[in-house]
Amino acid sequence: MAQLLKVHGSENQFFILDQTALTTKLSADELTKLAQTICKPDSLLDGADGVLVVDSSNHADAIGRMEVVNADGSRASMCGNGLRCVSRYLSDQSGQNEFKVETPAADLFVERQAPLAPDVTAFAVEISPVRYQKEAFPFDNLGMDKIINQPLPQLNDHLKFTTIAVPNPHLISFVDNDHDLNDTLGELGQRLNGENKYFPDGVNVNFAKILGKNRLFVRTYERGVGFTNACGTGMSATSLAFALNYPDQVDIDQPIEVTNPGGMVKTKVHPNDAKQWIQLIGNATFTHQVTIDEADLHHANINQANTTVTDTGEEAAYQKFVKSLQLN
Repeated sequence: MAQLLKVHGSENQFFILDQTALTTKLSADELTKLAQTICKPDSLLDGADGVLVVDSSNHADAIGRMEVVNADGSRASMCGNGLRCVSRYLSDQSGQNEFKVETPAADLFVERQAPLAPDVTAFAVEISPVRYQKEAFPFDNLGMDKIINQPLPQLNDHLKFTTIAVPNPHLISFVDNDHDLNDTLGELGQRLNGENKYFPDGVNVNFAKILGKNRLFVRTYERGVGFTNACGTGMSATSLAFALNYPDQVDIDQPIEVTNPGGMVKTKVHPNDAKQWIQLIGNATFTHQVTIDEADLHHANINQANTTVTDTGEEAAYQKFVKSLQLN
């Protein structure tokens, strides 16, 4: 029998699959099919935003490797919320609290943090590398090679935009009304993740409201997913854009509090380092354990009848934490 974990970071929902625990690892095509099946909203435990695939690493200073398979079967270069969950999994397996995790773009440093609240486990993860050049996205037909707080009439008639890849590509705008935060974001996210001449590979679109000094609300239309409760790399990239575009609103020596539809994280930005990077701090919640026959995993045969699901009780603790945020 094989095991999956249902997990989330800021309600960005995933299943963790540990390839090292299987008799035979799933192939790339089998992973694609598994994600496309298990992530559907009508699938097991109401689906997910993706599958986090854990495997061994041959890098000297990394204790494991993470691959992110989105709900549509595409691969993401990185996922900050997912990395926190994988970091907790590897920490629980190894007994280590500080280490590096191999991702397709870089080996990233992670460390266990003090719980955000009783039974709300937290991890801090490195978000890097940071790039601005259009080849990192890629984007074209926008009239510039780097976009920092610029109007883009090709995309919208009144907003300004910033593009930052970390390494996932992000398009960021700071807005001041709910119409832009919802309707404009949805329209633009859908347009730029369909066939278009500006971001041919698609792009994550993040709209943010400034709530005060070192305080943001961020909503993301995620490439390969759509609207999501939270996007870790999106909140990280938006925090860096916040510091670059509104330096009077950001004390870079203090954490930035970022709320999102799924909860809250904190970020620490390092815009003045030779190698810019962001630290993302937030929950790594394990909600369910799933037991399934390994053969069913290989065939993406996932349903309530052939699985055993155990509730960990951690979601109740996380929701209590979120409720406390709303009262403050």
